[in-house]
Amino acid sequence: MKSASRHEAIGRAKAIHRHAWLWEPLESDPTFVLRSMFGTKAVYLDGRLTLCFSTGEEPWRGVLVATDHVRQQSLRAEFPDLTPHPILPKWLYLAEVADDFERLAEKLVRLARARDPRIGVVPKPRKTAKPRSRRRPLDGRP
Repeated sequence: MKSASRHEAIGRAKAIHRHAWLWEPLESDPTFVLRSMFGTKAVYLDGRLTLCFSTGEEPWRGVLVATDHVRQQSLRAEFPDLTPHPILPKWLYLAEVADDFERLAEKLVRLARARDPRIGVVPKPRKTAKPRSRRRPLDGRP
């Protein structure tokens, strides 16, 4: 019997998400859930989608703030670097290249933790697959 190589015995090292330090303060919240969503890490608190952390290419490199159009103006007044995301304009986006990204992102996380009503949306329920109807033969037999 061949012994497992050291690499197989230990396993592969997992890459750490570059923004993990931002959601770590939320992990102690009993309602905290972290899910992968279209290439981002999405944070849910109390069942509400609050923030998405993305590390892809622009415009997917920064923090997306899940909000609605009504609350965008108030958040943008407080955070001038927030802009409507070019692909998901219902959400606001803080690009990683913003001058004060770390401080602003930490503040957004604190607001989410404090349950600021401007941050977070209730996700739509997932669609369930419709049952397939039985097809009848072309000759009309059941």
